Amino acid sequence: MIRLEYFDSSDFDQLIEWVNTEELLTNWAGSLFSYPLTKASMEWYLDNTNSIESSDAFLYKAIDIQTGEIVGHISLGGISRKNRAGRISRVLIGSGNHKGKGYCKDMVNEVLKIGFEELKLHRISLGVYDFNSPALKCYQSTGFSIDGTMRDVLMYKEKWWSLIEMSILEDEWKPNNG
Repeated sequence: MIRLEYFDSSDFDQLIEWVNTEELLTNWAGSLFSYPLTKASMEWYLDNTNSIESSDAFLYKAIDIQTGEIVGHISLGGISRKNRAGRISRVLIGSGNHKGKGYCKDMVNEVLKIGFEELKLHRISLGVYDFNSPALKCYQSTGFSIDGTMRDVLMYKEKWWSLIEMSILEDEWKPNNG
């Protein structure tokens, strides 16, 4: 089990340590950041985040409840209060020894709870690169449905990456979690 706490500048070093290759950075954040990830490049990432009343983005670190160790990062952004919609992005399980322990599913479920219960969203979407089968499996296990594939959306080292778009609606989530 995990708990989510707001991500802040004191967490930059941990994230930089985890995102230690250009491919991982691209898989995690698309073209949002340039490699290598630096504290200076992340300062803007925190701007206007984490206020339930007014922010359109929320950044979290995931903490293992038993060990107190930070095990991951996840964000819920693109908040449209008018359309009651948001988007999960930048999901990352920390080091290799954190993988395969169910942290991804726990993180996604906690963000869905925040999105649907606290922010009163109706729809939450996400995108996952089509080669990332562990993430795709995680998202499907939390109730996300595939909406479609955006073909060849990102070029990385002369190879195109396609993005699978997924979403979950509040009434699809509540039967399992409400």
